[in-house]
Amino acid sequence: MGKAWNCSWHTEEVFRLTKPSAAVIESQIAAAAHSLVDGPQFLRLPYGVRSERIALEFAHDDSRSLLGQGVAVFDAAKLAFKRWAMFDLGWARVANPQARIEVGQILAVEVRSLDLWTLNLSRITEVIDTPTHFGFIYTTTERHVEQGDERFLLEFDVATGDVWYELEAVSRPRHLLARIGYPITRSFQRRFARDSHARMREETLAGNTILS
Repeated sequence: MGKAWNCSWHTEEVFRLTKPSAAVIESQIAAAAHSLVDGPQFLRLPYGVRSERIALEFAHDDSRSLLGQGVAVFDAAKLAFKRWAMFDLGWARVANPQARIEVGQILAVEVRSLDLWTLNLSRITEVIDTPTHFGFIYTTTERHVEQGDERFLLEFDVATGDVWYELEAVSRPRHLLARIGYPITRSFQRRFARDSHARMREETLAGNTILS
């Protein structure tokens, strides 16, 4: 059996009726900097789940899409990652886009869904940057509606020249509202994956055109 769910949350700081101001975002990032990641870390780089056994209360999502072929495409995809393009979806964005992909970095992801705004804070716990792989894993802090971790990875297959984008997450709802509306939460998680892959294809194509 899995451990009891952590019921610690910051309701007034996670769910909002209005868009978080720059001052609120800054204060929440500062507060999260002193928080430890509190989710079990199931993922690793570059391969994904550390074990085939994941507690039943956690959902496991893994999706992969082909971005194109060649070193130029890989370079364009890396630049898109550094601009946080995979989060730039209209209804979601990175609220501190100046953040760097490095271990220890706090990432604030702002989401609008069902007329509610959420500001979700995670910490980057692993980074990979090699000739064939580029990406990171972040793990949620207590200032996040979910508990778990997520892997964002670019892979360059030297043998075929293919460039792949992989998005993997292991999570469970932390906040009471997320638990009550779990089917809705899951639909937004699937939407995020779908939109993120589409956005990365779009950004990589545009970036490759410029680099070429």
